[in-house]
Amino acid sequence: MKIEQLLLPKMAVFCYLVSCPKTKEALIIDPGEEEKKLAEKVKQEGLNLKYIVNTHGHWDHTGGNAKLKSLTGALIMMHEADSEMFTSPYAREMAKQMGHEPTPPADIPLKDGDKIKIGEVTFLVIHTPGHTPGGICLLSEGNLFTGDTLFVGGIGRTDLPGSSHKLFMDSIRNKLLTLPDETIVWPGHDYGPVPKSTIELEKKLNPFLRSPF
Repeated sequence: MKIEQLLLPKMAVFCYLVSCPKTKEALIIDPGEEEKKLAEKVKQEGLNLKYIVNTHGHWDHTGGNAKLKSLTGALIMMHEADSEMFTSPYAREMAKQMGHEPTPPADIPLKDGDKIKIGEVTFLVIHTPGHTPGGICLLSEGNLFTGDTLFVGGIGRTDLPGSSHKLFMDSIRNKLLTLPDETIVWPGHDYGPVPKSTIELEKKLNPFLRSPF
């Protein structure tokens, strides 16, 4: 598995281009903007972009969906519980205000335990509600893509519509911190002192994860 961590400037979003070196199949996680650059990178590397996967429905992680899909033909995936964030009039108006084309509905709605395959690489979908109802993390080969669930030294917000602090901390404690300590954490924003971490380091150093939750 090849992982490319790409920093998108508007909201310091980390977008990920992940590919199978053998088959050249790929997916992109959270293309919030710079769709043309992302599509060109896919083309330059000779990749077949199969999927656009959103860790949740907020515009800063989904803003590039529509154009990237039109440029590459990739199918959009997101947890079914966040579907309203793609279809409601408020969500569509918010996307326009932020300078993005409203995202199409997900082609493939996801749920907890689903598997996503690109070539010989398989991702496990872990439903981590709390930041949004349909927040997910993706686990593959010891790599955990955490979106706005877990940052380096931080966690996502729980004061937004659809958020729940209790659900959020339950998700982190019961679904993420139970993973092997060496699991690499790839966050959804560049908010920490380093661009990636591990479950072990977050358990030790993240001030938001100190018991009790």
